[in-house]
Amino acid sequence: MEVESGDLIMARAAKAKDTQVSLETVLWNCRVALRGVGSTEKNRDAVIGLVFLKFAGDKFEKRRAQIAEEHKNDDPKLVEILQNKVSSYNAENVFFLKETARWSYIVKHASADDIAVIIDQAMADIEDSNPALKGAVSKNLYATLGADKSKLKSLIDEVNKIDEKRFQEEDLIGRVYEYFLQVYAASGTKEDGEFYTPACVVKLIAEIIEPNSGTVYDPCCGSGGMFVQSLKFVDRHNGSRKKVSIIGQESNPDTWRLCKMNLAIRGIAHNLGEKNASTFTEDLHKDKKVDFVMANPPFNLKGWRTEDELTDDYRWHGYTVPRVANANYAWILHMISKLDVSHGIAGFLLANGALNDPDEYENRKRLIENDKVEAIIVLPRDMFYTTNISVTLWIINMNKKTGEWHGRQLRDRSGEILFIDLRSWDQNIEEIVIDKGKRKKKTILTDEQIANVRTIYNNWQSTDRTLYKDVPELCKSVRLSEPDGIRDKDYALMPSKYIRFINHDELIDTKKEMESLSKEIHAALLEEQETVRLLKLAAEEVRQC
Repeated sequence: MEVESGDLIMARAAKAKDTQVSLETVLWNCRVALRGVGSTEKNRDAVIGLVFLKFAGDKFEKRRAQIAEEHKNDDPKLVEILQNKVSSYNAENVFFLKETARWSYIVKHASADDIAVIIDQAMADIEDSNPALKGAVSKNLYATLGADKSKLKSLIDEVNKIDEKRFQEEDLIGRVYEYFLQVYAASGTKEDGEFYTPACVVKLIAEIIEPNSGTVYDPCCGSGGMFVQSLKFVDRHNGSRKKVSIIGQESNPDTWRLCKMNLAIRGIAHNLGEKNASTFTEDLHKDKKVDFVMANPPFNLKGWRTEDELTDDYRWHGYTVPRVANANYAWILHMISKLDVSHGIAGFLLANGALNDPDEYENRKRLIENDKVEAIIVLPRDMFYTTNISVTLWIINMNKKTGEWHGRQLRDRSGEILFIDLRSWDQNIEEIVIDKGKRKKKTILTDEQIANVRTIYNNWQSTDRTLYKDVPELCKSVRLSEPDGIRDKDYALMPSKYIRFINHDELIDTKKEMESLSKEIHAALLEEQETVRLLKLAAEEVRQC
């Protein structure tokens, strides 16, 4: 029997240990590789940039091997030509990479003194070969990061471990990107966190507005989570991604680039404009009408225009000019202006203050009287990384008349709004490790809870009126003109104004409670008396001895 050498045994053990390391451990090691270097935002972009190069490189090599296999019986020179032809890759939604932009080249030179310059050049080369990535990658990020070559090599080594063969997950790219977007949002400041909306919240929006075909728009798209979830909705319901187009814009240049990379590496076609820009002062899709809007605008944004700007803007026609000190209603009116007037639907998040903002009373009244608001859903507290407050999901529908939608028959909901209060759904907690010894806990909605909300909403819309019933402390359908309705409540949109809350103290049978308590006290007294009697007997026995 052949005996293995010590070196071979050690090599096998090292390989076994390596394969046992979890994906979470690898991703954590990627994050800590740059610990102590630069800002959270720069480190985020540096890590995600290398992850982008790794996945782009893997896709390129896979496609390169496919070309060789498809033409294995052809002239080797023809194969070489095809392997170096940009269209051979772009036609399969794969980025063409020059040799200096390939991940294998980065790994080979990971120990070089000028590795930062090599990575920056790779970024420039991948953008140069792929016009769709114009402006998406950071320029000279790694050379100005302040990380020495050992830290960059350590990061490259960890990123190199993120491999589909090793971690056989159905959507490894999505899993990895979601991890980094989440943890960097959780560990950053309020401004750092604005680029990310919790995935379960975005999934809830998608499940309610059902963006199955048409154009999906986000006027403040952050890192692109709304777009990703809209296409995941299509996948879950066996639709066709080709029927959905993505447009949007983002004002922050770093976040705009991050979004383009996030969508590009997932193979999601998109139009985010030629640059970052403010939706209010430079609408990059000014004349575009869309089928769906999904958005999480910055809460209570101040200074979004000067006092003299946009005072006669077409978006406010029929309404009053939204105030400078808070952009909440400016976002609402902007999104309504984008929706197709015959069937457009929007789902967006706002701070709860917008539900009864006295300074926007007239705009809120007109929105309600114009019958644009279909549903108001208050979410549990502490779901977001930038605030622990409860926020509201607004559903705007340009057509609340009877009709058919996704095979369902919808009744006429004119003059009616559905209110749902989910603040008591706060039992499910997700813990995120944001640094060594530092964790952040956030409330999440489970898939089952999301399905329950969707069922309530769909049943309320249905022509079968037996399906929906008001539920105390959860949901209520309210008409504009009914007694104690929306007009009577002076156009307030807080669900607590309409949903009946039960006084649980009144449900207690006081007499029975007192009788039960009396019995417990009586039993305790008898037990105490018996104990005293036994102690006296014991004392008497001791005395007699």
